[in-house]
Amino acid sequence: MSEKKVLVQASNIKKWFPIKKWFFEKQRYVKAVDDVTLTLYRGETLGIVGESGCGKSTMARTLLRLIEPTAGDITYDGKDLTNMKSGELRALRKHMQIVFQDPYSSLHPRMKIGEIIAEPMLISGIHKTKKECMPRIYELLDMVGLDKNYVDRYPHEFSGGQRQRIVIARALATNPELLICDEPVSALDVSVRAQVLNLLEELQEKLGLTYLFISHDLSVVEHLCDRVAIMYLGQLMEIGTVDQIYDNPQHPYTQALLSAIPKVGQHDSTGRILLEGDIPSPANPPSGCRFRTRCRFATEACAQGASTVEVEPGHFVTCRLMTQKTQ
Repeated sequence: MSEKKVLVQASNIKKWFPIKKWFFEKQRYVKAVDDVTLTLYRGETLGIVGESGCGKSTMARTLLRLIEPTAGDITYDGKDLTNMKSGELRALRKHMQIVFQDPYSSLHPRMKIGEIIAEPMLISGIHKTKKECMPRIYELLDMVGLDKNYVDRYPHEFSGGQRQRIVIARALATNPELLICDEPVSALDVSVRAQVLNLLEELQEKLGLTYLFISHDLSVVEHLCDRVAIMYLGQLMEIGTVDQIYDNPQHPYTQALLSAIPKVGQHDSTGRILLEGDIPSPANPPSGCRFRTRCRFATEACAQGASTVEVEPGHFVTCRLMTQKTQ
């Protein structure tokens, strides 16, 4: 990956949401994303994995500046995204698109499919009228495997899988380089998930897209991604290639997640690592290592924090245990 060109670089990103307080109280925050550094290379698929509420979707929206970061720096293709003014950001945004999780709520129910796909082209100034957009709309529908006669239909006339194809077509309308897929198949029936995932793979190969793929399904991530980042309570625990993470997991949290993947022919819980307790509140996270309250290897020293260690080329782990092993 070191020879590939960096498309997105996020450094020490924080996104804290203020909690409503009484006038005499000290301001508290929900630390949804807390000091995350991430590199996304052009043409790759980077998966972000973690339990619900760990900050995956917030991180994705922050990278696009759909929500403003509390702190940190973001660059896109060498351009400073963090301090970019609204006019510059609007011009750049056509290169960055997102596919949301729920195709039922991400399509306007009163707009026809042709209007939905044309909208980003009109907003970004690629075309001035819907009539000018029509050839591109037909091309996009064909690209995602839908009939061009669907342009005058409404979203409620389609199945979940078809709606997600429409969402993908809309995202591709501006010829983006980066596509953020926020759990794009989790709301779909199992029977159509593979079809949508195969479509995403075909589009990436054909158009040279870069994907940031958010999911809690480890099997899907293993199939689709080049690298994987494991996230817990707003921070990255481990990041590496698919082979490094799945064949040689180093962080105790990663090991627990992978042990929960169902295996063919395995009917018992042998080898499964059970995590005790619940995820702490992001409004009051543990001091030091975020995972220490559920970690079977935790010591008192873990409350002091843990540095990030490169255990092999491109494989980084944030764990005090790994720090001691490498010393």
